[in-house]
Order: sequence, then C-alpha cells, then structure tokens
Amino acid sequence: MITPNKPILLSLSYIPSHIKLSSFPPLFSSSSSSHHSYTLSSQMATSSSSSSSSCTATSLHGFYHFLSHELDDLDHAFLSSDFMSLHFLQKVLSLLRTLHSQLIQLGQRLHLPVGGKWLDEYMDESSRLWEASQVLKSGISRMEVFHVEASAIASSLQDPHFLRFNPRASRRVLRAITDFERNVFGLEEENRSLMNTRIPPLSLLCFNGGSSMSTGMGSTSKLNAFNGFRGVLHAVKNISSLLLMILLCGLVYCWPESSFHGSNGIENEEDQHQRTMFSSSFVASMERLKQRVANEIERVDVQPVGILLFEFREAKAAMEGLKVELEKGLEEDEEEEEEEEEEKVEIEEKIERLNSWFGSLRIGVDAIIGQLDDFFDEIVEGRKKLLDMCTHNR
Repeated sequence: MITPNKPILLSLSYIPSHIKLSSFPPLFSSSSSSHHSYTLSSQMATSSSSSSSSCTATSLHGFYHFLSHELDDLDHAFLSSDFMSLHFLQKVLSLLRTLHSQLIQLGQRLHLPVGGKWLDEYMDESSRLWEASQVLKSGISRMEVFHVEASAIASSLQDPHFLRFNPRASRRVLRAITDFERNVFGLEEENRSLMNTRIPPLSLLCFNGGSSMSTGMGSTSKLNAFNGFRGVLHAVKNISSLLLMILLCGLVYCWPESSFHGSNGIENEEDQHQRTMFSSSFVASMERLKQRVANEIERVDVQPVGILLFEFREAKAAMEGLKVELEKGLEEDEEEEEEEEEEKVEIEEKIERLNSWFGSLRIGVDAIIGQLDDFFDEIVEGRKKLLDMCTHNR
C-alpha cells in the first residue's frame, strides 16, 4: 500500500467486530461539488421506520444514479469546451473530488463492520488517489516556470520598431525563444519519465495494456459484500481511473500506450461483464465519455505524445508564431516606412497573443494546483472519518 505523507493509519486488527456504529454527521460539502440540484444526501435520506436493508438499497440506488448523472454532466462539458482545456480539466478534477467525498458519506451510512476488509480496500484506493494526484501536481507545477520565461521574452519586445533596426537585439530574443523551446521539450521528457516510474504501479487504466474497464472482482456476490460498499468502491475506482487518465494525458504526458489510443467503441466481453454487475446506465456513461475523449485525441493527431493541455499547446504555438515573425524581419532588407509599420503591428499582435495565452495558462495552473491541495486535505479527512467509525465507538 502506498501511504500518504500524513500519519493517519492505525492498526484495526484488535477491534472486536461486534461493536455497533453510531450515526455520523454528513461529510463536509466540497467546494468542487456539482452545482446541479440533485444531492446525494437527500437521495439517501430514509424515514425512521424504514428497515436497514431498505435504507441500504435506497442508498446504493441513489449512488449509482449519482454516478451516471455526474458522468453525463461531464460529457456535456466536454462537448462545450475546447479539447483538454483547463476549464474542462478543472471539472474533471472537481468530479474526482466529489466522488471521493460522496463515497465517504455513503460509507458512514451503510453500517459497515468494524475492522472489516472494506477499510483496507478503501485505504488502498485512497492511497492510489493520493499518489496519482502527487504525480499530477509534480507534472503541472513544472509549467509555472514557463510563464516567467515567456514574460521575460515579451518584455524584451516592448519596442518592436527598435528590433527592426537592431538585428543583434532580435537575435538575442530568438536565442531566448530557442532556449524556451528546448526547455519545453525537457519538461515533456521529465514528465514522460515521471509517468514511466510512478504510474504503472497504480494500475491505472491507461497503462495496464487493456482497452476496457477491468473489474477484477469475479462475481456479483463479491461486489455485494459489506452491504454493497465493495461494489460502490469498485465503481468509484473505475471512474476515478478514467478521470485520472484524462487528467494525466492533459496535464502531464500522453503517449500511444494510453488505452485512449486504439479504442474502437466496440463493446467487448469485459464491458458486458460490467453491465451485468453494475448499473447499465452508469457503465454506458463511462464508456461514452472514454470513447469521446479517444476520438478527439485521434482527431488532434494520429500519434499524439506529450502534454495535451489546450492552453499549453496554444501558448507554444504563440511562441512559435512570434519566432517566425522575428526571423522574417531579420531576413528582409530595409523596407518602406509603411511596410515597417505593418511589421511592427504584426509583432505587437504576436506579443499580445503570447501574453494572453501564457496568462491564461498561469491562472489555470494555479487553480488546478489549488484544487489538488484541497483534494489532499479531503483524502486525509476522509480516511480519518472512516477510521473514527472503528476507533471512537468501541
């Protein structure tokens, strides 16, 4: 098990299994929770006269409905956003956080046995979320330095008219742009190495060599264990893997081995197995989103590798456009005054575009890092809440 860097794990083997659990208040509302009117808490509410089994059935039904609804909302956001834009990826990360917080709420309502295997399974999954999120933060944090470099380049171009008559200054700026491009290549290589070493042990879907959502559980009876909590946990694990796959390809590195590549949208035996064990609408929503992302990746490029973040790609393109314009100015002979003014305007437009995209990139990166930091706190808090169910009610 990969253990978060905060000391919250306790041994529970000594706790007797007959201890009854008391009621717990709902988990705090995440700032990233979906804004739609459906709330899982209200769906899970039951009258005092309802039986425990009825409460469990209602809770599980509401949770699977919630999963399907959230995936459909994300699918709609995908259609209305630029591919792998920060706006869309923030929604992906928000859903990842919401799934975790709602899973904790459900776990507090299912009368789970003290010290049961369910706790080990949840701890394993939350550790996986922690480690994958650390990779995300490490990868995206490296982008912050490029805003500084881009700002320095833009500042050196404050007077494009001066550059037109100062080839030495133009060449100095071009060297800075070349260094920037070299650093971008280095960033993607570092991120590729990061993915190579730290992602495979997490068994994320994009690196396990499979094109479908593997359940790994074997039978419906196993998924029904612990009042259905194991099945819900496994469903959340599959969706979280898909969301992490999207985030990693967008923010860190995407390579041909990702299961997004070669996806043909044809349902195989494993997909049918999932539909049997889980809500068919939830599985259909998950597969639809996965296929839509796969199709868009193939549309962008036949063999996309590197960081797919929309703002990152646009910022690189803006820098390349500025480089081309400066090189063109060096190659031309001295022109008429009117043509010189046109060239000055063109360079100013390139600089404005450069500042705009790198500004958007910086703001978006800061927002993603802030969300990840909040998610780390939520993981620690969620683990503590479930541990408290076993330690505070003996």
